[in-house]
Amino acid sequence: MPEGPEIRRAADQLAAAMVGKPLTDVWFAFPELKTYEPALMGETINAFETRGKALLTHFSNGLILYSHNQLYGVWRVAPTGTEPNTSRQLRVRLANADQTILLYSASDIELLNADTLGAHPFLQRVGPDVLDASLTVEEVRERLLSPRFRRRQFSGLLLDQAFLAGLGNYLRVEILWHAGLLASHRAQDLTEAQLNALSEAMLAVPRLSYQMRGSMKKYHQEAAFRFEVFHRQGKKCRRCGTLIEKGVLSSRPFYWCPGCQK
Repeated sequence: MPEGPEIRRAADQLAAAMVGKPLTDVWFAFPELKTYEPALMGETINAFETRGKALLTHFSNGLILYSHNQLYGVWRVAPTGTEPNTSRQLRVRLANADQTILLYSASDIELLNADTLGAHPFLQRVGPDVLDASLTVEEVRERLLSPRFRRRQFSGLLLDQAFLAGLGNYLRVEILWHAGLLASHRAQDLTEAQLNALSEAMLAVPRLSYQMRGSMKKYHQEAAFRFEVFHRQGKKCRRCGTLIEKGVLSSRPFYWCPGCQK
């Protein structure tokens, strides 16, 4: 499943193709959305907003398209008049005179307004977005130590969108490696130094992933994002030299270094 950084980069690509340009074609696969097609023709897209793994497309008439890619959904950008050659099922097509954006395979798609947006069950449940620039390390630390989350093992907590939106499996793995912690640890059992290291990693790792993954710049900067443990089972840990191990936690593959995650 795409995680927060991947959804934010997709939103950037969609915005570059669509924002501020009148819509010349609007098409939805689901019958309950088709009544909105005439209302959106000629309108513009003002912004693409991410909330964790959900994407909100804001139209100039006040309507908002909510979509969640879940496991299989994917957005594509193509020149208007063309479509990618794919066996995926098309769910949404929005076009301007030059570019078209297409959503394939997603099933969680709704059209909302300002009132229904605030009442949406997923958006009500999710916690702060790790890519929100206003979210601070101190706020993450407070959230870790809150009565709601302090007793939970990190194996499940770091996948729970109600804790922090946008985290997922590869980020869970990399964050815990950077903090030198195990998935079985809980916030209430950590030292001050461990709490600070974890809180910092929870923002630094996803933000670096958003900035650097998929960019050729990553090969020329020391601060480039690279996987330290994810998909590196059997390889040496770059920090201590111990071989990386792989297991399964919360029904997801999990990777860790037994030498420096204790």
